[in-house]
Amino acid sequence: MAFEVGQIVEGKVTGIMNYGAFVDIGENTSGMVHISEVAPVYVKEIKDHLTIGQTVKVKIIGIDEKGKISLSIKQTEPRPQNGGRRNGGGRPQGNRGGSDNYDWNRRQNSSDNFDDMLSKFMASSDEKISGLKKDNRRSRKGGNGGAGQW
Repeated sequence: MAFEVGQIVEGKVTGIMNYGAFVDIGENTSGMVHISEVAPVYVKEIKDHLTIGQTVKVKIIGIDEKGKISLSIKQTEPRPQNGGRRNGGGRPQGNRGGSDNYDWNRRQNSSDNFDDMLSKFMASSDEKISGLKKDNRRSRKGGNGGAGQW
C-alpha cells in the first residue's frame, strides 16, 4: 500500500525525542510527528502526551523527495470551537483599562460596512492611546506617588 498525503492511518509510537515522536505506520515505514503536531494545545513535554508502544491515529501531512513522512496527531481530531484559544477566539474580553466603544462580539453580517467599522475601531484606538500617553506623562513627572520611578 502506497502512503499518500491526507491519508489517516494507525501507528505505534517507537521513539520520543524533545522535538517530536517517531511512529511506525506499517509496511516497514515510519514517520515523525513534530512536537507542534502532537496536540491541539501547547505541548511542552511530549512525554506528557505520548508513550513508547502507544497506538495512535495519525494523518500524513507531508512526504518529502527523500521519502521522509511528516505526520500529525492533532489533525486527526476535531478542532475545538474556539480554535484552541482559552478566551474564546482571541478577541478582547471586557474593558481592558480604557473605554472601549467598539463591540468586538458583533456578528460578521452587521449592516456596518468596512469603512464604518474601521472608523469606529480607529476612534476607540485613539482614545486608548491618548489615555496611555497621559498615564506615561504622569509617571515621568512623579504624579503617581513614586511608582515607576527609578
